[in-house]
Amino acid sequence: MSEKFSVEIITPNNTILKTEALEVILPCYEGEIGILKDHIPIITFLRPGIIKIQSDSKKNFFVEEGTVEFSKNSLLILTSTAILVSKLNTKTLEALIEESEKKLNDDSINDKEKYLTFYKIQTLKQIIQ
Repeated sequence: MSEKFSVEIITPNNTILKTEALEVILPCYEGEIGILKDHIPIITFLRPGIIKIQSDSKKNFFVEEGTVEFSKNSLLILTSTAILVSKLNTKTLEALIEESEKKLNDDSINDKEKYLTFYKIQTLKQIIQ
């Protein structure tokens, strides 16, 4: 019996990924959540971070936000951005960090935006390492 479940990542422009996975780790407000086959149904929100998909190979996607639904061994991830980490180069990452740090230092942003921007910066720095 297979231990895999279906995973789909969708952005407004297209379907980024449609596959089967053994495990998916999601960056959520509650912390990182691991999903395995037969996980209880869940609906939650993504914060900036890396979605880690383990199947026959590993795939990591950088996301800034989104929603997640897992039900009947089907994981649906809806996000505005999902970028394969292996496609991000250092120059792009450094530019995103610089832009985010400027935003973080802007006194006009609210606490939620600061929280999200902080996690975005931490994730981008983690990818560079």
